[in-house]
Amino acid sequence: MTDTGDEAGGEVADGDESAVDDAEGERAEAVDVSAFHDAVEEFGRPVVTAEEVARALDRTQAETAEELAGLAGEEGVERLDVSTDPVVWYPTDWGAVADRERVVVFPKRRELVVDQPTQFTRAQLSQFAHLVETTHEGGYLYRIRQEDVWAAPYDDLDALLGTVRDVVPERSAHLEDWIESQWKRARQFVLTTHEDGYVVLEAASEDLMGNVARQKLDEGQLRAPISDTESWVAEGAVAEIKRVLYEAGYPVQDERDLETGEPLDVALTLDLRPYQREWVTEFVETKSGVLVGPPGSGKTVAAMGVLEAVGGETLILVPSRELATQWREELLAHTTLDESQIGEYHGGTKQVRPVTIATYQTAGMDRHRQLFDKREWGLIVYDECQHIPSNVFRRSADLQSKHRLGLSATPVREDDREEEIFTLVGPPIGTDWDALFEAGYVQEPEVQIRYVPWDDETYRNEYGTAHGHERRRVAASNPAKFDEIRHLLAQHPTSKALIFVEYLDHGTAIAEALDLPFISGEMRHARRELLLQEFRTGERDALVVSRVGDEGIDLPDAELAIVASGLGGSRRQGSQRAGRTMRPTGNARLYVLATLGTTEEEFARQQMSHLSSKGVRVTERDAEAVGERDRTE
Repeated sequence: MTDTGDEAGGEVADGDESAVDDAEGERAEAVDVSAFHDAVEEFGRPVVTAEEVARALDRTQAETAEELAGLAGEEGVERLDVSTDPVVWYPTDWGAVADRERVVVFPKRRELVVDQPTQFTRAQLSQFAHLVETTHEGGYLYRIRQEDVWAAPYDDLDALLGTVRDVVPERSAHLEDWIESQWKRARQFVLTTHEDGYVVLEAASEDLMGNVARQKLDEGQLRAPISDTESWVAEGAVAEIKRVLYEAGYPVQDERDLETGEPLDVALTLDLRPYQREWVTEFVETKSGVLVGPPGSGKTVAAMGVLEAVGGETLILVPSRELATQWREELLAHTTLDESQIGEYHGGTKQVRPVTIATYQTAGMDRHRQLFDKREWGLIVYDECQHIPSNVFRRSADLQSKHRLGLSATPVREDDREEEIFTLVGPPIGTDWDALFEAGYVQEPEVQIRYVPWDDETYRNEYGTAHGHERRRVAASNPAKFDEIRHLLAQHPTSKALIFVEYLDHGTAIAEALDLPFISGEMRHARRELLLQEFRTGERDALVVSRVGDEGIDLPDAELAIVASGLGGSRRQGSQRAGRTMRPTGNARLYVLATLGTTEEEFARQQMSHLSSKGVRVTERDAEAVGERDRTE
């Protein structure tokens, strides 16, 4: 966040008028510097007269001239005598004006261009707008899409508009009318439970039922009309109805009486944080939803709070066996469940118990599906639910009659199907990342992209003659990155570090150059677990990790993460790797290395765009190791 002036002041004793005057004078100076910059911006030219400043600030000319004279030469304000006017004024440091936040709104395009946004502004924008792109110069382009309004985490329209008005400098009737229309559009269809137990689709009007629902849906989804605005939903068709109407521009509100399953006596053995209690309360009210919070915010613990609140037998779906084991350990450590009540169901073991943890792949197979369908689950937990829209995983989302809870720090997909996450599972539930940073629950990472030049013309030429995927591989494997990694490790000698790579040969080369272990999917499970345990306990302070560390394994936390190469511009991968440093205490640092003058530059910015949209400040600079080497040679 850019400072616009020095703050001063403090408490003074009653009756000490001179001290009060001094304190007020100091506070006035600080305000006037910032206000002067406001006036310069308003008139849009480099010099202004005292009269113009007075007019912009609604003060008298005499008072303004006196205050400017007091600031001249020492607080960033300069004066210049000219013939046409006794005095004009200009900022000493134009950077102080250039670095100030500006928000420009294009209501008809529903776009916002934001220069130098503060963390607060970025966090607020993430609630109702989509970050399209960022620039080297600190510019951000946001677009407000209809799905952003549909999924905005607010209880009512006034709360949403309040956040919009906090960010947008001037009220726009056109923009606010459109937001209101989209808010209402997302509440035109509702699913309810009839007193006889079947599901009913209700429309806000006869026209919507006749010309939208009954035109878009067939007899396999709507069995028969009940009234002009109500239709009987076919069994097992809920998920498809939600998808079809969403694609038609009408999200469906799900207010059915969902099954609670066989009762399960379970209690949480630790206290939830205030925001985690809010998540649980909101989920109990909505009966389905996705917990969206930064890594380290305790989504797994909150999910166990939901399990306690629902009090029914539970199926937990995860992407890998390693995460299944991790869930089992967490449940045993933090709930009253014992080992006989928790089962794992995947390739290694197959146990169906009151709380069963299964992989998505296994749960989606026909030969295992019947076991899960027969059980009276009260709650389905979808861990890493950003996978749900994929063809393999989405079959598990057909269990629409249960309470559905998704967990994800990064509900984004590069195939632009992230809206299906909320369609198939439920609406987003979460807290501003900025609020958790401010409260100290999660450490905001220091994120920096570093541009690494080639250190040998041979590699530059090889990149120039390569094509497609091979070009990306050559840029990723730039040997000059080895020096930058050494430099960063030396800069943070006491920090536990994880070095991420995309390619196995690149990881092997870095590991050999730095004499570090390289953890990949090819490493034996026992060896991998030993190395990770040594990292957790401090016996090892650095590891090189392949893509297997993005989601598939329980990777330990670190103070320092270095991305030596990444999966193109994958926003989810970038956030996941940053998440390895985002914990309540300590310094959290992430460095992303990109070869200068290659596609890696844009990929690096794309990777960090999800963090930027959540209020995390991402800076850029040239690599330092090359300059140091040049000075020593």
